[in-house]
Order: sequence, then structure tokens, then C-alpha cells
Amino acid sequence: MRSYRSGAARAAYPAVAFLAATGAIVSAACAILLFASAGARAEEPATLHVFHVAEAGLSVPESVLRDPEADVYLVSNINGAPDARDGNGFVSRLSPDGKVLALKWIEGGAGTTLLDAPKGMAIAGGELYVSDITNVRVFDRKSGAPIASIPIPGAVFLNDVCACGDGSVYVTDWKNPAVYRILPDRSFRAIAAGEALGNPNGIACDGNDLFVADTGGKRLYSIDKGGKPVRERPTPVGGLDGLVRLADGSFLVSSWDASAVYRLAADGKAEVVASGIQSPADIGFDEKRGLLLVPVFLGDEVLAIRLGKP
Repeated sequence: MRSYRSGAARAAYPAVAFLAATGAIVSAACAILLFASAGARAEEPATLHVFHVAEAGLSVPESVLRDPEADVYLVSNINGAPDARDGNGFVSRLSPDGKVLALKWIEGGAGTTLLDAPKGMAIAGGELYVSDITNVRVFDRKSGAPIASIPIPGAVFLNDVCACGDGSVYVTDWKNPAVYRILPDRSFRAIAAGEALGNPNGIACDGNDLFVADTGGKRLYSIDKGGKPVRERPTPVGGLDGLVRLADGSFLVSSWDASAVYRLAADGKAEVVASGIQSPADIGFDEKRGLLLVPVFLGDEVLAIRLGKP
């Protein structure tokens, strides 16, 4: 049984880009791990059940998203350096019990599909939006067929994506700090930009506010949909990546620095819900089953961790 409780966090994105470029990221087996936390310390959930899918072919998985309509998990695979325009990125489809339904459900270079280094994903209506360096790719939610590519002038490293109830989609730029809003007609604009944003990574939407995880700082902050700052809250660790807003108003946030995933309650309390996971990237959440979904960026794996009721 493999342990994910120990080991120091790897370097954050800049070093990852270098490692990938020099071939140090090697494709390995994909592991789907189901955890339960009963009877364990809060900072070290006990591993009770492990499911392993060997040699599945995931390659630098960056984001996991559940499609509630199809009841499947989508995994974006960079398959190389995070900023390489190599045309070989892909999106996998997994079942909730860890089976690989389609390793390359969406595949860069297949037919007219353009996909270099896919990262954050979001579903809006019948479409799947995927950030891809300086473009946002749009695919059919059911078939995976390419629909559109939206180039974002001035973008350098588009990262996470979230969809709001009004049909708009928001995407962060991690290297040239900005948050962009994309409307259903594909028009877009930066609603916030500048050094005050830090290194915006994970993003989540709730009502009129957007919540952003700052990789370069120990903080989450919120802005309204016009880009106006609303509030800021500190986090116990830095190196933040993925961000999920739960129904009770709490957050799940992954940290490369801590090799862990935290739950941040509305009252400010921080609790470790999964530890010892090196390079936890853009996490997702399966509300139906209460599963935290963690792509292990440098391990070519995805973990599904059973949480208590949020």
C-alpha cells in the first residue's frame, strides 16, 4: 500500500517547467486512491481503501473536474512542459470507481483539435472550457469535439477556470497577473489585473463574488465580478494551487509547500484533510460521493479522498 503522508513538497511551477523541459517528469502509473478519515488525526487521514489503475498513461495531470451530467471525471494532462506549445496535451475520462474510460478523450493533434498544455477546466452549458497557455479551448461537453479557440492577447500563463451561474467563465493568468471574464458569445475582457493580484491560480465562483488562491502568497482573496476587491483572508501555508468552494461556504485548497489539502471554514479555521501528497495541483470535488479529487502533478496520478460531509 503506497503512503502519501510523508515527503517534502516539490518546487512550484517555475521549477516544474524546467524539469518537464529537461525530461525529468516521467509518465508513471495512475493511482486512484480512496481514503477515509475515521479514527485518525485530522492532519493525517487514515488510508483505508486503495484502488490502483496500473500503467494508465496519465502524463502531468493538472486538473480534475467532475461532469455531474455524465457522472465522470475529466483530467487535463499537460504531457510535457507547462508552457510548451507542443500540440500533445490531452483530456482523460475516468469513472468514479477509478476506471479509465478514455485516456485521450480529447487529444491535441487528433483531427482539428488544438491542445498544447491544458490546465484548468470548467463546464458552462453544453461546453467544456480548458485553459491552454494563452488560449482558452472550447469543446463539446458530450462528445469532446472541438468548438472554438479563444486567444487572449497579453496572457502569458492561463491557469484555472471557473464557470458561474450566469453563463460567464472566468480564467486566471498566473504569470501576468489577471482575471479574465469570457461571455457565452466568446467576447472577453480583463476584470482585474496587476501586481496586487499576486500569482492568481485557483478560482471559484459563488454568487456575486470570485475567490482566488494566490500561489505567491499565503492568502485567498475575493473580488466582485467587476474586479473590485472584496476581502482577503490569510492561509496557514503558501504555494496554493487548486480551489473549491463547498456548499457550506468553506473552501478546499491545495498547497505544494505543505504537500497537503486544507479545508478552510467560513469562521477562518483551517484543517488538513489530506497530507503527504507531493505536487497536489488543481483539485476538484465530487459532491455526490463526498470525494476530494487530487491530480498529483509530478506523480502522474489522481487521488480520490473520501471526506466527511461538508
